[in-house]
Amino acid sequence: MRYDSDEMERQAILATAARMCAAARTAPKTKGDDLIETAVLTGDELETLAVTMEQLSGELGYKFFLRDANNIRQSGAVVLIGVKNAPRGLGDGCSYCGYQNCAACTEAHGVCAYGPIDLGIAVGAATSIAADARVDNRVMFSAGRAALSL
Repeated sequence: MRYDSDEMERQAILATAARMCAAARTAPKTKGDDLIETAVLTGDELETLAVTMEQLSGELGYKFFLRDANNIRQSGAVVLIGVKNAPRGLGDGCSYCGYQNCAACTEAHGVCAYGPIDLGIAVGAATSIAADARVDNRVMFSAGRAALSL
Protein backbone atom coordinates (compact mmCIF):
# COMPACT_ATOMS: atom_id res chain seq x y z
CA MET A 1 0.00 0.00 0.00
CA ARG A 2 1.19 3.51 -0.81
CA TYR A 3 0.57 6.50 1.48
CA ASP A 4 0.96 10.02 0.15
CA SER A 5 2.58 12.78 2.15
CA ASP A 6 -0.72 14.46 3.07
CA GLU A 7 -2.02 11.26 4.68
CA MET A 8 1.23 10.58 6.53
CA GLU A 9 1.38 14.15 7.84
CA ARG A 10 -2.26 13.94 8.97
CA GLN A 11 -1.50 10.72 10.86
CA ALA A 12 1.61 12.24 12.45
CA ILE A 13 -0.27 15.37 13.51
CA LEU A 14 -3.11 13.39 15.09
CA ALA A 15 -0.68 11.04 16.85
CA THR A 16 1.24 14.04 18.17
CA ALA A 17 -2.00 15.70 19.28
CA ALA A 18 -2.95 12.54 21.18
CA ARG A 19 0.44 12.50 22.93
CA MET A 20 0.07 16.20 23.73
CA CYS A 21 -3.26 15.49 25.43
CA ALA A 22 -1.67 12.66 27.41
CA ALA A 23 1.22 14.89 28.47
CA ALA A 24 -1.18 17.62 29.62
CA ARG A 25 -3.24 15.09 31.55
CA THR A 26 -0.28 13.47 33.29
CA ALA A 27 1.60 16.69 34.09
CA PRO A 28 2.03 17.44 37.82
CA LYS A 29 -0.94 19.13 39.47
CA THR A 30 -1.67 20.87 42.77
CA LYS A 31 -2.50 18.29 45.46
CA GLY A 32 -2.86 15.74 42.64
CA ASP A 33 -6.27 17.22 41.76
CA ASP A 34 -6.76 16.65 38.04
CA LEU A 35 -8.91 19.47 36.69
CA ILE A 36 -7.30 19.61 33.23
CA GLU A 37 -9.48 19.15 30.15
CA THR A 38 -8.24 18.58 26.59
CA ALA A 39 -9.80 18.38 23.15
CA VAL A 40 -8.52 18.17 19.59
CA LEU A 41 -10.14 20.02 16.69
CA THR A 42 -9.73 19.17 13.02
CA GLY A 43 -11.64 19.75 9.78
CA ASP A 44 -14.75 21.92 9.95
CA GLU A 45 -14.19 22.64 13.64
CA LEU A 46 -11.01 24.56 12.72
CA GLU A 47 -13.04 26.85 10.47
CA THR A 48 -15.64 27.37 13.19
CA LEU A 49 -12.88 28.33 15.61
CA ALA A 50 -11.27 30.69 13.06
CA VAL A 51 -14.59 32.43 12.31
CA THR A 52 -15.19 32.93 16.02
CA MET A 53 -11.69 34.38 16.40
CA GLU A 54 -12.44 36.85 13.60
CA GLN A 55 -15.71 37.89 15.25
CA LEU A 56 -13.98 38.39 18.59
CA SER A 57 -11.26 40.43 16.91
CA GLY A 58 -13.82 43.10 16.07
CA GLU A 59 -15.70 42.87 19.37
CA LEU A 60 -12.58 43.06 21.54
CA GLY A 61 -10.42 45.22 19.28
CA TYR A 62 -7.68 42.58 19.12
CA LYS A 63 -6.21 42.68 15.61
CA PHE A 64 -3.89 39.76 16.33
CA PHE A 65 -6.96 37.49 16.47
CA LEU A 66 -7.22 37.94 12.67
CA ARG A 67 -3.65 36.78 12.14
CA ASP A 68 -4.17 33.85 14.49
CA ALA A 69 -7.42 32.87 12.74
CA ASN A 70 -5.48 32.49 9.49
CA ASN A 71 -2.91 30.35 11.28
CA ILE A 72 -5.72 28.13 12.57
CA ARG A 73 -7.01 27.65 9.02
CA GLN A 74 -3.56 26.44 7.96
CA SER A 75 -3.29 23.96 10.85
CA GLY A 76 -3.81 20.23 10.66
CA ALA A 77 -5.22 20.22 14.19
CA VAL A 78 -5.67 22.38 17.27
CA VAL A 79 -5.16 21.00 20.76
CA LEU A 80 -7.26 22.81 23.33
CA ILE A 81 -6.16 22.61 26.96
CA GLY A 82 -8.16 24.12 29.79
CA VAL A 83 -8.65 23.84 33.52
CA LYS A 84 -11.79 23.80 35.62
CA ASN A 85 -11.92 26.48 38.29
CA ALA A 86 -12.19 24.84 41.69
CA PRO A 87 -10.61 25.76 45.03
CA ARG A 88 -8.08 23.20 46.22
CA GLY A 89 -9.31 23.26 49.81
CA LEU A 90 -6.17 24.68 51.39
CA GLY A 91 -8.14 27.01 53.65
CA ASP A 92 -6.70 29.96 55.54
CA GLY A 93 -3.11 28.82 54.99
CA CYS A 94 -3.09 29.76 51.31
CA SER A 95 -4.80 33.04 50.25
CA TYR A 96 -2.90 33.10 46.92
CA CYS A 97 -6.22 33.90 45.20
CA GLY A 98 -6.45 37.15 47.13
CA TYR A 99 -9.24 35.96 49.42
CA GLN A 100 -9.00 34.83 53.03
CA ASN A 101 -9.76 31.21 52.20
CA CYS A 102 -11.34 28.90 49.63
CA ALA A 103 -14.86 29.56 50.90
CA ALA A 104 -14.44 33.32 50.45
CA CYS A 105 -12.98 32.77 46.98
CA THR A 106 -15.92 30.59 45.98
CA GLU A 107 -18.45 33.04 47.40
CA ALA A 108 -16.88 35.90 45.40
CA HIS A 109 -16.70 33.77 42.23
CA GLY A 110 -12.92 34.16 42.38
CA VAL A 111 -10.32 32.10 40.58
CA CYS A 112 -8.21 29.64 42.53
CA ALA A 113 -4.57 30.59 41.92
CA TYR A 114 -3.59 26.97 41.38
CA GLY A 115 -5.72 26.49 38.26
CA PRO A 116 -3.61 28.79 36.07
CA ILE A 117 -0.45 27.27 37.53
CA ASP A 118 -1.62 23.74 36.70
CA LEU A 119 -2.71 24.92 33.24
CA GLY A 120 0.71 26.43 32.56
CA ILE A 121 2.46 23.22 33.54
CA ALA A 122 0.08 21.18 31.36
CA VAL A 123 0.57 23.49 28.36
CA GLY A 124 4.34 23.33 28.80
CA ALA A 125 4.25 19.53 28.89
CA ALA A 126 2.08 19.41 25.77
CA THR A 127 4.18 21.85 23.76
CA SER A 128 7.33 19.93 24.63
CA ILE A 129 5.77 16.84 23.06
CA ALA A 130 5.08 18.75 19.85
CA ALA A 131 8.62 20.13 19.86
CA ASP A 132 10.09 16.66 20.43
CA ALA A 133 8.08 15.44 17.43
CA ARG A 134 9.29 18.44 15.40
CA VAL A 135 5.68 19.50 14.84
CA ASP A 136 5.30 23.27 14.73
CA ASN A 137 3.10 24.62 17.52
CA ARG A 138 1.91 27.87 19.04
CA VAL A 139 0.26 28.72 22.33
CA MET A 140 -2.61 31.05 21.43
CA PHE A 141 -4.66 33.04 23.90
CA SER A 142 -6.86 33.93 20.93
CA ALA A 143 -7.78 30.32 20.13
CA GLY A 144 -8.50 29.59 23.78
CA ARG A 145 -10.66 32.68 24.12
CA ALA A 146 -12.62 31.74 20.99
CA ALA A 147 -13.05 28.16 22.23
CA LEU A 148 -14.52 29.49 25.48
CA SER A 149 -16.98 31.57 23.44
CA LEU A 150 -18.11 28.46 21.59
